[in-house]
Amino acid sequence: MNAHKDIAMPSEASSDQRGRQKLDRETVNTLVVFGLSIVLIVCSRFISPALGSWSQVLTVLILASFLIILSFGQGLVILIGGLDLSIPALITLGGVLTTTWVGTSDAGVWYMLPAILAICALVGAVSGIGIVWLKVPPFIMTMATSIVVASVALGYTSGTPRGGSPSALLWLMKAWFLGVPVVIYFTLAFILFGWLLQNFTALGRRLRALGTNRNAALIAGVSVNRLELVPYAVSAACAGFVGMMLVGYSNGATLRMGDSYMLPSIAAVVIGGSSILGGSGTFIGTVGGAILLTTLGTMISAIGLSEGWRTIIEGGIIVGALLVLRGEFLTHIGNRMLTRGK
Repeated sequence: MNAHKDIAMPSEASSDQRGRQKLDRETVNTLVVFGLSIVLIVCSRFISPALGSWSQVLTVLILASFLIILSFGQGLVILIGGLDLSIPALITLGGVLTTTWVGTSDAGVWYMLPAILAICALVGAVSGIGIVWLKVPPFIMTMATSIVVASVALGYTSGTPRGGSPSALLWLMKAWFLGVPVVIYFTLAFILFGWLLQNFTALGRRLRALGTNRNAALIAGVSVNRLELVPYAVSAACAGFVGMMLVGYSNGATLRMGDSYMLPSIAAVVIGGSSILGGSGTFIGTVGGAILLTTLGTMISAIGLSEGWRTIIEGGIIVGALLVLRGEFLTHIGNRMLTRGK
């Protein structure tokens, strides 16, 4: 028996060491992303004194709240090795149904808004069914879902969404409490919820295991097929809720209100340290990525660059951030520092 223990101990030690290395890498990624965000905010003072002010920081956090909530769902999909390209259409669906079914009357708002989120989640689950049981690649399936939903929204509104925002959403997006917008308190609560769910629940551990090794998760008794539907349903519900938030923010909906969020939702997750192949990543890192991208977008808008230059600069910084934040790069830098120390 002692011999068996001696044989098992090195394996367990190496497994723990790999886990600590992975945890340390994710922690470093998160710290670097938040550090870059702070540097950008400080440097923005050189562009315009108003950019680094407290009011501007609050504005950045309000704008980042959309991307943070959106990236939570996208992050869960990426965690299992998938990709959700239906996000823009689901944002539009959530916004359009909110203005047309609820509007400014507030009649039944407390059951209509959850019903709209349930519809969005159902659409996401349909995408998951196509991916899991019909074996359609996530890229193709979610893109097809996006086209269908966008077409339905276009036909339903006849090209012009009507209606305004219910007072509950206006309060969420416009009200202040103790000198801070209410939506920031809500976003902090959402971040805490997402962090706990992804890191300290059985669902979070199973999703990570599914993304790391599907066959191993299957052997361990995880109901892989049903589990794979969850991230797509959650991502769709998050997108639908962001559509509601945008309705409260602008007091209306448009058919293209979600177009600018698809690539940033992916970039925030990957910049935050998640592997695009699945199996690793933290929601806190994703939050940092969302704040970084929002700060960058605010600075570019302040400079007054054209949309073309803005896209080029954003793309270049995203690629640069991905190169810098890769685990291999950080490991290489760490090894070089250790070598010089010797």
